[in-house]
Parts: sequence; C-alpha cells; structure tokens
Amino acid sequence: MDDTNRGELQIYSVEEREDAAAICIVRCVGGIVRAGQKFHTETPGDTTRDSPSINLDWINRHERMMDFIDPPHSAKVHLSGQGVSALKRGVILYSIPAE
Repeated sequence: MDDTNRGELQIYSVEEREDAAAICIVRCVGGIVRAGQKFHTETPGDTTRDSPSINLDWINRHERMMDFIDPPHSAKVHLSGQGVSALKRGVILYSIPAE
C-alpha cells in the first residue's frame, strides 16, 4: 500500500467555525496530507466510516498556499463538511483513501 496517499492531521485550535466549515491550526502527524483530501474522525481500521466526512479545502503555511504538508509541519487549513462540528483541540483526522 502506498502510504503517501494517507495522512493524519491533529487539530491544535479551531480559529473560526461556521455551520459546515472551519479554519483550524493543525499539525501533520502522519503521512502526507494534500489539499482536496477527505477525512474522518474514527480510528484507523474502522470499516464502518459512520462519521461524516470532512474535506480539506486549502492549506496555508507561512502565508503561502500549499498543495500538501508532511510531518511534523503545522499549517492553517480550511475544512468543510458536516463533520466540522466535532472538531476541537486534540482531535485527529484520518484521510479516507481515494477510490
């Protein structure tokens, strides 16, 4: 399996939140995280994927828009989707493999 498609983000803080969108400060804690990926908050290996998906819309690092981040870097990100209501400090987001 190619781990470059898998990524994990840990929420450091939620800076702004709307109904289905949030701007957060995150740290990449695993794999490579790319703009456009979908994430969930369940534990890895959970095949049910019952939690709503969260989309990573953009990554801003050092006031520059980036395509990806890797460990141990931090960035400001825009997340959208129904799952953003569950975001808080310490939550880890796991990427959903592309099909």
